[in-house]
Amino acid sequence: MAALLGGCRLVLTDSGGLQKEACWAGKPCLTLRDETEWTETVDSGWNTLAGADTDRIAAAIARTEPPAHHPDLYGASGASARIAATLARDLPRS
Repeated sequence: MAALLGGCRLVLTDSGGLQKEACWAGKPCLTLRDETEWTETVDSGWNTLAGADTDRIAAAIARTEPPAHHPDLYGASGASARIAATLARDLPRS
């Protein structure tokens, strides 16, 4: 999935998880539903609700471009390094 996301221009999905992964990967997403759990991806412009109507989907594909700004919706990167550093610093040594 990571390779597919890395090589695509646009994601079309009805999967809630893939909507979020597309946003993380910096790929615009068209969600083939009328609602989403991840409203922040829609609000930021990285996800468009296209529903199931083929004309609406085709029109959304034609006009979808990545937004100029990619917000950090889910926290800064590098969490694993910060966790490892905290554990190394704070765990008692035996």
